[in-house]
Formats: sequence, structure tokens, C-alpha cells
Amino acid sequence: MSHAQFHMGSGSRTAPRTLEFGKTHVVRPKGKHEATIVWLHGLGDNGLSSSQLLESLPLPNIKWICPTAPTRPVAILGGFPCTAWFDMGEISEDGVNDWEGLDASAAHIANLLSTEPADVKVGVGGFSMGAAMALHSATCFAIGKYGNGIQYPINLRAVVGLSGWVPGSRTLRNKIEVSYEARRRAASLPILLSHGISDDEVLYKYGEKSAQSLSSAGFHYITFKSYEGLGHYTVPREMIDVSNWLNSRLGFEGSS
Repeated sequence: MSHAQFHMGSGSRTAPRTLEFGKTHVVRPKGKHEATIVWLHGLGDNGLSSSQLLESLPLPNIKWICPTAPTRPVAILGGFPCTAWFDMGEISEDGVNDWEGLDASAAHIANLLSTEPADVKVGVGGFSMGAAMALHSATCFAIGKYGNGIQYPINLRAVVGLSGWVPGSRTLRNKIEVSYEARRRAASLPILLSHGISDDEVLYKYGEKSAQSLSSAGFHYITFKSYEGLGHYTVPREMIDVSNWLNSRLGFEGSS
């Protein structure tokens, strides 16, 4: 298990609390190992359910790493503790983000990818809060550092966000356009976003705005897919679209 230290809550000035990440589940590639993707579950879920979703996908060249978030009090649940990558209140453009929590989880994800072989392409994906976490990792990669200024160490090759949003989308463009290297990295990273039009938990408009804010910040390879009648969950046709997108973006040689 991995530990992370950061201040709890938005604007809290209490002493840092150590949070423990839960169990990590791994789905081994059935063919030649060409890519590794960390997949992040939604609020209150765990890595086991992610692994069960992913092991049936027709992607024999991918190793999936499915961590479990720490259990922490969550503001949107009235302080009730559950598995969460960061503390969060209502989703809104004016909302306060738990940057310390976001950075701590992004560092945990990067650590999971840091021991992969050099010739293996790496990426991050997730659902709902896990998608927000994956997109925060994408912005850390582009900017070249976490929000706390520490260097981001992973060369991401693909990011997937299902039914999620971009934390800090309002300031993203300003953070990227000041640096040539940040602009170059943002322009090179393929991102797939998908969202159900009938999502009543993370509203469709937040998915749409996320695609717009990423695009305007300089992420050129954004694919945004919407699904009529889909609520806040995944369906097989969406996961097949994810599989096809990953196959085309990561350019696998074959399954032998």
C-alpha cells in the first residue's frame, strides 16, 4: 500500500493526515505486453470492480492496473467517509478544488506506472471521479509538474475519461500557454472523453465543457463521444468504442 500526505478539505489548515490507498488489482495482458493503463474507479467504488469491467475487453496487449482510492470524508456526501481520489464538493466552474488530494493521487498513479518497461506505452483512464483524476494527470503531464510544483515523471501516451470533468478547467489555458514545452506536450497527447446525455450525476454539460476547455488549452487530439439515453454508468457499446480508440491510438503490433 502507498501513503500520501496532504491537508484535508478545501482551505483546511489542519496538520497533514496520512491516507492509505487500498488494494490494487492487475489484469495481465493476454497477448504481447505493449501498453499499461492505470484505470481509476468512481466515488465509493474500488479497483476490483474496475478490473472486472476491463478484463473482458478485446485488448490483449494492454496490462490494466486498477488501484483503490483512500477512504476519506467527502464534502459532497456531508463528510461521510468513502473511497475517493480527492475531496470534492458540488461540481461547478467556481468550485474549490482539493489540489493536495488531486496531486497525492496523481503521484500514486505515476508511481504505479514508473516501473513499467521502457518500451511499453503508458496511459491513464477512469470513470466519473476517476475520469477527473485521469484528466488531472493529463494536465500535470502537459504542464510538466504537479500543482505543488514537483516534476511530473511519466510520459503519458493516452488518456480516457468517461462521465467526468476537468478539475480547474478555468485556469488550464493560462498554465499551458506560458510554456513552449507544455504546449508541445498538450498537443501530442490523445484524449478520449465520453459522456451520457442523460447523466444526472455529472451533467452532460460538464463533459462538453471539459472537451472545450482542453481543446482551447492546446490539447489538439480530443475525441468527444456522446451517448443518447446513457446515464451515469457505462454500457458495452461505450466500452467497445474505448477499445477501438485505444487500439487505433496506441498502434499495437499484434497479440502474439
